[in-house]
Amino acid sequence: MKLIKALCTKKHNMKILNPRLVLAAIAMLTISLQACKTKKIVAKPAPVAEAPKPAPVAPPVEKPVETAPPAPVEPAAFNFSNVQFEFNSGVLKTASFSILDKAATEIKKDPTAKFTINGHSSAEGTVEHNMSLSVDRANSVKSYLVNAGINAANLSIKGHGASDPMTSNDTEAGKALNRRVEIKKD
Repeated sequence: MKLIKALCTKKHNMKILNPRLVLAAIAMLTISLQACKTKKIVAKPAPVAEAPKPAPVAPPVEKPVETAPPAPVEPAAFNFSNVQFEFNSGVLKTASFSILDKAATEIKKDPTAKFTINGHSSAEGTVEHNMSLSVDRANSVKSYLVNAGINAANLSIKGHGASDPMTSNDTEAGKALNRRVEIKKD
């Protein structure tokens, strides 16, 4: 209480705290509280007693286990076709994703096999444009397969342009079928 009275000054019959003295008092209290902290006692862990070693036991007699023959592995089916593209584009149609996923699964069965990705186009456009487009389509399929985990060194590409149509280019349906990529084992 004396400390509070010492911190106060009288001004117009009102007690007002002197800010400098309040800060000094807080600092002193903080320091004195720090000095009064109790020290923690560090206890050493009790030593662990070693458990007695069990007596050696004779190994159990193994009975022959009948094993089923391994399931036959299906041979990989390697010729894939009907990978379709949008008109005048190297962008895959979404319907082709499931075909390419299946192709990747089959190709992974023989990681040493080499494949050629043959790109094709419909007959619309110039010969040079169709050749470039067929190469772009083959590269698009190669990128998809590499992203699916196939070794890029096992995949080569070849553009055929409009030189090897699957069907006639006289109808829109025929043209759509000719905008394709085929994957063949070398």
